[in-house]
Amino acid sequence: MNPRLLLAVLALLLSGCSTLGHWSQAAAGHLGVLRAARPVPEVLADPATPPELAERLRLSQRMRDFASQQLALPENNSYRRYAELGRPAAVWNIVAAPAFSLQLKTWCYPLMGCAGYQGWFDRAAADEHAAELRAQGWEVQVQPIPAYSTLGWSRWLGGDPLLNTFIRYPEGELAAMVFHELAHQRVYVNDDTGFNESYAAAVERLGARQWLAAKPEALAAFDAGRARRERFLALAREGRSRLLAVYAGAPEPRAAAKAAVLADLRERAPREAPGYEAWFERANNASFAILSAYDELVPAFEQLFEREGRDWARFHAAVEALKPLARDDRRATLRGQGGAHEPDHPPRQGQ
Repeated sequence: MNPRLLLAVLALLLSGCSTLGHWSQAAAGHLGVLRAARPVPEVLADPATPPELAERLRLSQRMRDFASQQLALPENNSYRRYAELGRPAAVWNIVAAPAFSLQLKTWCYPLMGCAGYQGWFDRAAADEHAAELRAQGWEVQVQPIPAYSTLGWSRWLGGDPLLNTFIRYPEGELAAMVFHELAHQRVYVNDDTGFNESYAAAVERLGARQWLAAKPEALAAFDAGRARRERFLALAREGRSRLLAVYAGAPEPRAAAKAAVLADLRERAPREAPGYEAWFERANNASFAILSAYDELVPAFEQLFEREGRDWARFHAAVEALKPLARDDRRATLRGQGGAHEPDHPPRQGQ
């Protein structure tokens, strides 16, 4: 085997080896995704490819070119192939938190550092492990994830592919997905999930709006969807703040006070966050904790983008310049540009 190819395979295997069981399923699962992937031109040339899928694949390749040419995101073989997985999610992530804390449980990996989630390629295996964590007293969620990034490690194996799990998203959300995952390849900081996910979330929103700039109807649809999500996030942020106040109080009444907060959020969700009622119905500490990883620093990254003159290369370089800082210093420097939400839990973890 080519030495560089062998190194890439080993990197992929090691990136998920927190336990032997997880190591083996992560290796088999990812290699299964890679085996299913076919070059987009080959899929387009296949007479069995449905016309609707062919149109989405052509669109995705224009987005992929745009990402490198206009957003200064990596130019490599990622998202130049397509895989039909025959399932609704790429992986299922387990997230967990204590009963009276918004501190995520973390899992640590040799090459990517620590993260506040653990991915499983098989839903039944994820559910089984989640049940074990619940038996230990953790509050747990199993979340379907449409895509994940190997941070560029799989480029020697063909790159991260497009997947059936997201290829049919509305145009703005498809662009956002591709830009988000490529952002992880551009800048990634070990042991800092909140920084990584907020950076990628900022790239996806800013990049998708730039992609849609000449498509007013699609841009309006994208903005309307994001406005609905912002209403959801506003209610969720309020819930996080109220739960933190409960957990900072005396131990005895915490269970009842927590239940009251969650009941109130469920009652208000149909009015204040329509479309997200199911999220609040099943929400627990793990839900609120992982949500903040994708949310808390986004406004600060958007401020940084403006400060760098909306120049993508300068923006990415400014983000990269924060990598060597300690976690707290990284956040303080980023927040010094203004606009970030206050953190809702102590420093944690490291997608």
